[in-house]
Amino acid sequence: MNSFAVIFDMDGVIVDTNPYHKISLNQFCTKYGYSFNDEDLINKVYGRTNNEWIRNIFGDLPKERILELGEEKEAMFREIYKDVIEPLNGLEDFLKKLTSQNIPVAIGTSAPRSNVDFVLKHTRLQKYFTTILDQSDVEHGKPHPEIYLKVAARLGFAPQQCVVFEDSLSGVESAQRAGAKVVGVTTTHSPEELAHTDLVIANFSSLEPANLYAQVFKSL
Repeated sequence: MNSFAVIFDMDGVIVDTNPYHKISLNQFCTKYGYSFNDEDLINKVYGRTNNEWIRNIFGDLPKERILELGEEKEAMFREIYKDVIEPLNGLEDFLKKLTSQNIPVAIGTSAPRSNVDFVLKHTRLQKYFTTILDQSDVEHGKPHPEIYLKVAARLGFAPQQCVVFEDSLSGVESAQRAGAKVVGVTTTHSPEELAHTDLVIANFSSLEPANLYAQVFKSL
């Protein structure tokens, strides 16, 4: 097995947060007189930074106001999710296997750092991730490839040597545009919708690093 690195998106991959983001988004948007449907979530929200989805829904606003609105919404989310948070099934065992084999592990997420810290604290997974990039580290959110190009560079790997775990279509596009191999996680989309990825999984149960490598790099 040749050298490779593994990069995780966070929402929908490390934790299945999207149902709780949906609840908090409903509360948040209702407060400000805006309603949205599932199509809006897919096309305007999922996989995007707060800076982008707030503009997508509310229009152009000053940067300071976007930061205030984003943190208000995320505080709602954390309050809703804090008592039920847990990592995806099999994830910690998979992370232990990656670490024991000296395979670098990173996070590349559109979430704000406050949410990243919240998730890692409550799941106790901080120790596994050598590199973490969040929305503050990029100018362009997914589906732009910037986040995954930067994570790969930070790890010292070419994007083509990286396997990215993603659940959103914009995230998949971001990773593929960066040149990485992509594993689709079916928390947000169906296996059929993620069929254009290199591998599709429901969770991390029984996933082995060697088998992962063989499956996603099989075309090389």
